[in-house]
Amino acid sequence: MADLRSDTVTKPTPGMREAMAGAEVGDDVYADDPSVNALEAHVAELFGHEAALFCPTGTMANQIGLQLLVAPGHELLAGSDAHVVTYEMGAAAALGGISTRTWPSWGAALDTDAIAAMIRPPGFGAVPTAAIAVEQTHNLGGGGIVPLATLHRLQELAILGGVALHCDGARIWHAHVADGVPLFTYGQLFDTLSVCLSKGLGAPVGSLVIGSRERIARARVLRKRMGGGMRQSGVLAAAGRYALDHHVKRLKQDHARARRLAEALEPFGVVEASTVRTNLVALDLTKARLDAPALVAAAREHGLRMSALLPRTARLATHLDLDDDDIDQAILVLRTLLS
Repeated sequence: MADLRSDTVTKPTPGMREAMAGAEVGDDVYADDPSVNALEAHVAELFGHEAALFCPTGTMANQIGLQLLVAPGHELLAGSDAHVVTYEMGAAAALGGISTRTWPSWGAALDTDAIAAMIRPPGFGAVPTAAIAVEQTHNLGGGGIVPLATLHRLQELAILGGVALHCDGARIWHAHVADGVPLFTYGQLFDTLSVCLSKGLGAPVGSLVIGSRERIARARVLRKRMGGGMRQSGVLAAAGRYALDHHVKRLKQDHARARRLAEALEPFGVVEASTVRTNLVALDLTKARLDAPALVAAAREHGLRMSALLPRTARLATHLDLDDDDIDQAILVLRTLLS
């Protein structure tokens, strides 16, 4: 069965398993796991920041990053379809006491002037804005990429408005490969970032939050408070380092397969192939008057796994455990069902 539900369903490759088996480990709660320490230093250097912290999940990394920037009772601005708002179980409010206000959006298209107008400074009897969060690439936006020029403009208005910037960079590797923007360049745009090793890169688990040395020292306390202190986690860190060393450049294969999927399905009016630039294919079933959960259930009966993200939005995700035959099967199944 071809599994295109997510790029998190991958299994560790033989080389990754070998790296995990041979990992040098210590107790990371005491900050003496050498494999974890090496991974954190490497990722921080990639993005041009002083430090990073290994976390078990992307949600934890995001929420730590937000709490580093937004005090309880202050405000985060984000898109209405942002992962930190939609898919993290209200953690910003429940765990961080963070108020969120959203701009109407779909995907990676940002109106920076509209965002600038939303920033509220202290002193007006309203919740003050402390930070802005953006997503790179954008999940609900079908893996869309926020252009570098837009991010530069966003940084300018954030500086003028006296607010911080957080990047939910779970799939920032895909943007890096698709647009050729150096990771260091992305890093210099944000005060904190989260990056994921299990979405697309093939690691079994793990994300990192990135920032200044002072912020990451605070992040270690927040991680412990959230129950994220790990012991001999160098076994997992070794998988993440292997993924960074071996699985980033190959993402272009996933992008090409996603584009082939989109081109095959475009005649059915559910996707514009030109918008598919990374590994996610979002199917808008509104015009086709199809129910996403029903389509997902029917596809499964035909040997294809996919995801329903919203009542009328389904998603296909390409990844390293798929080959061209799997894509052919997915096209055949979906052409039959959409017909």
